Amino acid sequence: MQNLTKKSGNKIFSIHSPLLVIMLLICSVVAYAMEPRELKTEHKKDPSGIDVVVPRFSWKIHSTVPDQEQSAYQIIIASTPRLLNPRRADLWDSQKVSSSQSVLVEYDGKPLTSKQKAWWMVRVWDKNDKAGKWSAPAYFEIGMLNPDDWTADWIKTAIKFEEYSYPAPHFRKEFNLNKPILSARLYCSAKGLYEFYLNGKKVGDQVLTPGYTSYETRLQYQVYDVTEQLRSGTNAVGVILGNGWHRAFNPNGRPMPDVWDVEVIGQLEVTYTDGSVQVISTDESWKSSTGPILRSEIFFGEIYDARLEMDGWAQPGFNDSSWKGVIKTTSKKSNLVGSIAEPIRKIEEIKPVKVIYTPEGDTVLDLGQNMVGWCRLHLNVPAGTQITLRHAEVLDKEGNFYTTNLRAAAQKLIYTAKGTSDEIYEPRFTFQGFRFVAVSGYPGEVTTDLLRGVVVHSDLAVTGSFSCNEPLINQLQHNILWGQKGNFVDVPTDCPQRDERLGWTGDAQVFAPTACYNMHSPAFFTKWLRDLAADQHEDGAVPHVIPNSLDRGGAHGWADAATIVPWNVYLNYGDHRILSDQYQSMKAWVEFIRKEAGDRYLWLPKERQFGDWLAFATTRSDYPGATTDKDFLANCYFYHSAGLLRKAAEISGKSSEARDYADLQGKIKAAFNKEYVTPNGRLSSNTQTAYVVALSFGLLPESLEKAAAERLAKDVNTFGHITTGFLGTADICHVLTKYGYLAESYKLLYRKDYPSWLYPVTKDATTIWERWDGIKPDGTFQNPGMNSFNHYAYGAVGDWLYKVVAGINPDPEKPGYKHIVIKPHPFGEMNHVKASHDSPYGTVSSAWKIENGKFILTVVVPVNARADVLVPASDGGLVMNGKVTESTTVVPAGEIPYKFLQTKVGSGQYTFETSLKLD
Repeated sequence: MQNLTKKSGNKIFSIHSPLLVIMLLICSVVAYAMEPRELKTEHKKDPSGIDVVVPRFSWKIHSTVPDQEQSAYQIIIASTPRLLNPRRADLWDSQKVSSSQSVLVEYDGKPLTSKQKAWWMVRVWDKNDKAGKWSAPAYFEIGMLNPDDWTADWIKTAIKFEEYSYPAPHFRKEFNLNKPILSARLYCSAKGLYEFYLNGKKVGDQVLTPGYTSYETRLQYQVYDVTEQLRSGTNAVGVILGNGWHRAFNPNGRPMPDVWDVEVIGQLEVTYTDGSVQVISTDESWKSSTGPILRSEIFFGEIYDARLEMDGWAQPGFNDSSWKGVIKTTSKKSNLVGSIAEPIRKIEEIKPVKVIYTPEGDTVLDLGQNMVGWCRLHLNVPAGTQITLRHAEVLDKEGNFYTTNLRAAAQKLIYTAKGTSDEIYEPRFTFQGFRFVAVSGYPGEVTTDLLRGVVVHSDLAVTGSFSCNEPLINQLQHNILWGQKGNFVDVPTDCPQRDERLGWTGDAQVFAPTACYNMHSPAFFTKWLRDLAADQHEDGAVPHVIPNSLDRGGAHGWADAATIVPWNVYLNYGDHRILSDQYQSMKAWVEFIRKEAGDRYLWLPKERQFGDWLAFATTRSDYPGATTDKDFLANCYFYHSAGLLRKAAEISGKSSEARDYADLQGKIKAAFNKEYVTPNGRLSSNTQTAYVVALSFGLLPESLEKAAAERLAKDVNTFGHITTGFLGTADICHVLTKYGYLAESYKLLYRKDYPSWLYPVTKDATTIWERWDGIKPDGTFQNPGMNSFNHYAYGAVGDWLYKVVAGINPDPEKPGYKHIVIKPHPFGEMNHVKASHDSPYGTVSSAWKIENGKFILTVVVPVNARADVLVPASDGGLVMNGKVTESTTVVPAGEIPYKFLQTKVGSGQYTFETSLKLD
């Protein structure tokens, strides 16, 4: 053996040195070890208060070895950190399980009980059956599983208010703790919105709690670890309540959903070191008062008089002798449920970019970004100074502050200062959608230091990125993501600014695929789907908005969220349980349609239908317009939902029901073609949306698909632009690409004039608009009754950017990115693309560029996943990591000007190169 030596300071290590041999062995083990990281329970990191008795566990695996896979795993779970080792784990030791599953592994240990705390770790074995190191510990905590676990009472203030909109009630109570404290948990909820305080400090960092749900059946509670906020001796607990969604106003000025008082329930459980437990609960011993929040509502905003602040009101020793009592109410506890989704939080802050003085005399701060949240004021003004902030998304063409599109939503903050130096104010129980803030009443010069925009949304991790060589398309992606941020505030809303802000089902279902790329959405959608099932009518009709506060529902393309959204969660996250949990809801919706369709298997809806909402309206005399027949679309969605239900039945092991829905699909398809399709493949509704939906859902005979796709492409070329509304936009580029009309897809993407995706970008949009022409080419506005500038539905094109342009695709046969299909589609001016998605297994990325007639693609596949990579090529072979590799040729449909060279890879980073010549 060659005697290699290396100098290190004054020492010389020999290869024969025992110390060096040990070091090399350690390095070898570390280099090849499989290490689980990013442990999650029920899609979340260290969740507290879950009400799932069979939780599921996921982890990502780190390894420096390429083409690495998990061959086995072992999970241990213990009731205390001290017991968390393989010899002592008292809740579950899975032992070594030969399986590659690392996503959503089901618990199979001792029965879990209410308030159960549990710590867990996992280790995995690699493809050569070599064990890796144990992960760092993770944690989860079960919530209140039974209504009887709640000993606290619902209470409300005893103060009588004459006006419906009344000041925010404050509540307080003092209590003593006389033993050493081991731990403490606060379980709490409200009818309305709440902030809890302990000894003067706000509990937790969540905002707008308990969130927005179908309150009558599902009212969320939260669980907080408050151990560090308590002390021996006298303590104080305080609560402030706001109206929130519970008492929100609709455009007609009436309360929604009902005239209820705000109430609170709270249960503080303190565990001492001796094992005893003391419970401090909301009951009739509490006191209540009002304070500085004179009015606070979702749509209106907030009126706050800082002179009415009560210093120390949530601390021990405060004089509450003038406070009133409380009333114990009869509100039920059976509807209290654990929080499923990530909470709403303050995510980031934005500094205004400039001050604008409008022609009409307003002083306006421009934050440079249409955002959702509120403003934080920084003041040093005399006591009694009243400052008003009004919020708007846009300025009109003259440069004046524009709020007409807000309808009845005031979106204002009125703050009266108390006169101290460095005064800071931000609201608690409202939020606004805005880019521009009009400031009035401020006695000094308004500068960009006066306020900050506080961005608020559900705290979902951003999991997707897309960029390319076209700055306008990069801004489009930015706008799509910010539209999602602003409208994912506990529910997927249509818009965040006007007097609506509702969970419209149609918007959610068309955007769900894009949403799952951009942000970690499984828990968010799971929570919303629970509300959908709760609000679904007995006959299966699904309301238009969830939580329901409007009409009965039953609209095609909207109610189909019941089937489409669960499927997308399954596809993107490998979540089988969501299909089984939502199965009855999915089935009820399809059976509702089947009953209305009758023996003809043609659905002629009896309820209000929206159709291809906000499709392009044309005045051309040689074309009948872009309005697609609603009955046509209804039957397309009938077929599609039946198909998704069939797949859910197959996956859930319901084979007989799967056969039934396969048979139903066949009958729907036959009836549809007889009613709406000519023998030559022309559709009764000769619109882009009609062809897109029929082809996307697979309703046409294979023999007619080519002719139908040709008609679609011809329509695109005839108009030169998109004409679709909400239902057609999501899939138009997918369908064109599938049938070989890639040029037409890119034509739509790159178009900058109205109507197009980039037209709003040229108008300085920073989020997606509700309408193609929210701001018309002449600078005027569309109908203010329906003209949101933050409305994500048309942002559904993001799915095509990820799947087709970048080429990152989950495989329905192995969902959740266990198997990945990488298949980018370059064309025209697009010559450089970089995209990534943080999947349940880790980061998947695709980055490609075209240089000197070469297509160069760099792909990253996470550990424990595999991929098929299809690389565009004009001729020649496939080079992988500098070496020619075997590949299979795949010829695409239609006029796509290249073939694909396909190969299979395991985890790791790979660079592919082909010869590619594009005209």
